[in-house]
Amino acid sequence: MPDRPLPGTIKPRRFVPRFHWELLACGVAGHELLGTDSRTLREQDEIFARDSGDIRWHRCLRCDSWLPLDKPANPTREHPPNRMDVRVPFRGRALRDRIVLRAIAIDRAFHFVVLAALAILILIFAAHQRELRQHWYPVLVDIQKTVGGGPVEEQKHGLVHQVDRLFSLDQSTIRLAALGIGLYAVLELVEAVGLWRQRRWAEYLTLIATALFLPWEIYELTHRISPFKIIALIVNSAVIVYLLFAKRLFGIRGGVAAEHAAREADAGWASLQRTAPRRRRANAPGPSAARGPR
Repeated sequence: MPDRPLPGTIKPRRFVPRFHWELLACGVAGHELLGTDSRTLREQDEIFARDSGDIRWHRCLRCDSWLPLDKPANPTREHPPNRMDVRVPFRGRALRDRIVLRAIAIDRAFHFVVLAALAILILIFAAHQRELRQHWYPVLVDIQKTVGGGPVEEQKHGLVHQVDRLFSLDQSTIRLAALGIGLYAVLELVEAVGLWRQRRWAEYLTLIATALFLPWEIYELTHRISPFKIIALIVNSAVIVYLLFAKRLFGIRGGVAAEHAAREADAGWASLQRTAPRRRRANAPGPSAARGPR
């Protein structure tokens, strides 16, 4: 194995340090350790656990941190499980993709809830349009007179004007609008489920759907600027850039083959073996508490 410093023991070469998704995951879910309940360690276990006197050093399988713990007073097994029986947690690009894609999935699920509720409200409105106009229109007229002043008939804008336009629509038009919003809500739900399960087709679907609505968001900003519209534009633009370049869609940066190769380089026991510190010599101190992956 080449002579290389332990992970986290050298300063980053870049001005902006690399963001370690592994540390974020371990900070939320805790470290992934092996051998904490084992009586003895084998030579093959030195990749993740090493004895040093009364202390046993354990390497987190996710973030590569080495943690000093007391040897188990009441071990439940003779030695750690074999590697083939242990599933190595997500690391590197695989972990980054899982966190980012699930964050996008949560955003799409929120969109689904809002749009589905809006479609239901529109259908309810269409079914009770006449009753709502009879009961609520006089109230809105009073509000408009009180706040805006002047007779309602002269108003060409404002709350009453918008409500009047809404009540003037026929039921078929309102139901058609509800259908369109409902279909869009279903699309958002499909995206959310697919992205949560990290399906490649969901990444393409999300990219295409987001890109199709991006010109409309820009058009809306040219008419009226609001913080919500600006944030939505930034988020959706970031989603498009991430899916195109980080996920290598449409063959960009080597396509799916390069994507799988990059994920495999950061996953499994091969990655742990490649980034493990050298085996210590006899009477040498245990590994230092290094933090940070690779």
